[in-house]
Amino acid sequence: MIDIPIIETKRLRLRAPVMADFEAYATMWADERVTAYIGGKPRTRNESWTRFIGMHGLWALCGYGYWLFTDRQTDLLVGVGGLANFERGIDLLIGYPEAGWAIAPDHWGKGLVSEAMTAVMAWNDSALGGGEVRCIIEPGHGASEHVAAKLGFAAIGDAPLGDVTVNVYARAGNR
Repeated sequence: MIDIPIIETKRLRLRAPVMADFEAYATMWADERVTAYIGGKPRTRNESWTRFIGMHGLWALCGYGYWLFTDRQTDLLVGVGGLANFERGIDLLIGYPEAGWAIAPDHWGKGLVSEAMTAVMAWNDSALGGGEVRCIIEPGHGASEHVAAKLGFAAIGDAPLGDVTVNVYARAGNR
């Protein structure tokens, strides 16, 4: 079993998913507000299950992956995010960890994604040596564009992804 690090911030605990988290995870991804700029349609239960179990696979195969973002006091799901290699076929992502995040609508507007992803970037800098990280954001997703800017990402181009064109961002490494 791969050891997924636990990171604590002021309000959050970033940790590995466990079976007890799946219902909340599936509910979050079935919400069209969450997926409006992430694939464009709510995920089925099966799609959520595949992504849920894939979080452990990322860690096992890449040495980095996605965490669940949980409330530090209640340990209930707030969101999800981290670093990934999703093999999207986007040339600008090849060879770089891809940052990504999503948060349940009940937690929007509280700065929780910025808090969680600041901790993820700090983990990247210490555990992975601080190499360059990239991310993609669908045009018009102002909240994610704001988070990316706060984390130090800058636009470097765009690329087709399915039926949309996404903007590609890079955060320079500190090596």
